[in-house]
Amino acid sequence: MKDYIHYKGYYGSVHFDEDDVIFHGKIEFIRALVTYEATDAKGLKKAFQEAVNDYLDVCKLKKLEPEKPFKGSLNVRLGSELHRRVAIAAEQNSLTINKFIASALERAVK
Repeated sequence: MKDYIHYKGYYGSVHFDEDDVIFHGKIEFIRALVTYEATDAKGLKKAFQEAVNDYLDVCKLKKLEPEKPFKGSLNVRLGSELHRRVAIAAEQNSLTINKFIASALERAVK
């Protein structure tokens, strides 16, 4: 499992390169590639925060909306048979498919 650091709603990965003796990472859960590195853990945290701030500044300068991780929507491909079973189960429980799936996922990640 990866380790993450968190700042302003963004998550950054934490990796150690044994050969180069350096910590590095990237902002996770967005499409833009934003990386950072440092020689120690405190430096990596600072570099991550600076990378997030730089990313937000560049977006502002270019008048672009910054990507936000975890927007709350997600496209899931179920296959027709599972889709059918989910739709029937949702209907039987008086739920929308979205609410049924959200409820099942909530139980799965607890």
